Amino acid sequence: MNRLFTKPLCTSAAGANLKPPPPDSAAISKLILSSPTKTLPSKTPWTPHLVNSILKRLWNHGPKALHFFHLLDRRHHSYIHSPCSFDLAIDIAARLRLHTTVWSLIRRMRSLRLGPSPKTFAIVAERLASSGKPDKAVNLFLNMHEHGCPQDLASFNTILDILCKSKRVERAYELFRDLRGRFGAADVVTYNVMVNGWCLIKRTPKALEVLKEMVERGIKPNLTTYNTMLKGFFRAGQVRQGWEFFLEMKKRNSGGVDVVTYTTVVHGLGVSGEVKRAEKVFDEMIREGVLPSVATHNALIQVLCKKDSVEKAVLVFEEMLRKGYEPNVTTYNVLIRGLFHAGEFARGEEMMGRMEKEGCEPSFQTYNMMIRYYSERGEIERALGLFEKMGSSGGCLPNLDTYNVLISGMFVRKRSEDMVVAGKLLLEMVERGFVPRKFIFNRVLNGLLLTGNQGFAKEILRSQSQSGSRLTRKFRL
Repeated sequence: MNRLFTKPLCTSAAGANLKPPPPDSAAISKLILSSPTKTLPSKTPWTPHLVNSILKRLWNHGPKALHFFHLLDRRHHSYIHSPCSFDLAIDIAARLRLHTTVWSLIRRMRSLRLGPSPKTFAIVAERLASSGKPDKAVNLFLNMHEHGCPQDLASFNTILDILCKSKRVERAYELFRDLRGRFGAADVVTYNVMVNGWCLIKRTPKALEVLKEMVERGIKPNLTTYNTMLKGFFRAGQVRQGWEFFLEMKKRNSGGVDVVTYTTVVHGLGVSGEVKRAEKVFDEMIREGVLPSVATHNALIQVLCKKDSVEKAVLVFEEMLRKGYEPNVTTYNVLIRGLFHAGEFARGEEMMGRMEKEGCEPSFQTYNMMIRYYSERGEIERALGLFEKMGSSGGCLPNLDTYNVLISGMFVRKRSEDMVVAGKLLLEMVERGFVPRKFIFNRVLNGLLLTGNQGFAKEILRSQSQSGSRLTRKFRL
C-alpha cells in the first residue's frame, strides 16, 4: 500500500512532463484504516476536496477521521483546513459526543477567521437535539452571537427545522411563538417548517391551523406548503383527506401540482394498500403532461414490492431504463429489498452486481438490509461476507445499524463460535466510536457466559471498565 505514494510516477524522458494522477482518496483512506498512522504522505497535494472526501470515507470510524484531521492540521503547516472540513470534523466529534473536541475545533476555526458559521452551529444543534437535548440545542442557537455568529431569520428557521425533525415539535412551536419577529418577520419558509413539523408527528389539524394563520398574516403558501400538507395526510393514514386535498390542489390552476405532488400521492395510496389507484395516478400524471421523476418510479416500485408484486416492480424498473431514466441508489435498494422479501436472494444479489456495474455504489442501507435478511435466515457466513466487503471497499464503512443488525444475527444459531464473533464485533464498534445500547451490550455478555466463553466476557467487561464506559456499571459477572 505504501508503494502507492513512494514509487516514481514516470522515469522516462518522454514521461517527465506528465502530471501525476490526482491523489486517490480511497487509497489514502485505506492506508489510514490499516495502520496506526503517525504521518501522512508528504508529497500529497492536499486540497479541501481531497480532505473532505477522506473524512466522508472515514465517517463511520470517527476516531480515525478525527486523528487524520488533527494530524493534517498539526504536521502540514502549509495546508489550512477549509470551513467545510472543519464542519465535517465538528459533526463527527459531536456524533461521538466529544464536546471538548467540538469546542476546541470551533475555537480553532475562529482563530483562523474561518468561522464558525450558522451551518457550524446547525450541525452541533442537530446532534444535541437528536441525542435528546433539545434545550441545549435552543441555548446554543440563542448564544450564537457570543461566538461571532449573529442570529438571523435563516438560522431561526434552521433551529425550528432541527427541533421539528427530531420530533420536538411542541418545543419548536413554543420557540416560534415566543421569538417570531425577533430575527425579522416570519416568512413562508418559517411557516413551511412548522407545517412539516406537525405533519411529521401526524397532527394534521395543528398543521392546518398553522396554514390558516399563515394566510391570515398575508403570507402566501407556495407549492411546497401544499405538498407538505398533502404528505402529512397520507403519513397520518388520512387517505380520504389526502385525496380530497390533492383534488383541490389540481383545481387551483395549472401550477397547482407538480411531480412531487404526484409522487406523494402514488406513494401514499400504495402504502395504504390502494396499489391499483396508485398505478392509475402514475398513468394519469403522464397524460397530464407531468413527467415522472426517478423518485416517482422509486415510489411505485416500492409500493409494488411491499404488496408482493415484485415481478411488476421489476417490469417498472426495466421500463424506466428503456425510457432513459438513470436509477439511483434508492431505486436499487427498494428493488433488492423486494426481491429478498420474496425469497429471491439470488436475483437480489444479481441486482446488487448490476448496481455496481452501472457505477451506482451500494449504500449503508443496501448492505444493512441484505445483512439483516441473511442473518434472519441463519446464513451468517453470507452476512459476514457482506460485512467484510463493506470494510474492504473503503467507501462504505459499517455504521451503528450494521453492527446492531449483525450482532443480533449472531444469536440466531445460538452457537458458541457465533457468540465470540458477536463479542469481537462489540469491541470493534466501540473502538470505532459507536456506543452500543445497553441491551446489546448485556445480550452479548450473557450470550458469552451461557456458551462457555466466560474468559472473553470478562475481557470485554474489563476493557470497557478501564475505558470508563457507563455500560459496565450495572453488569456483574
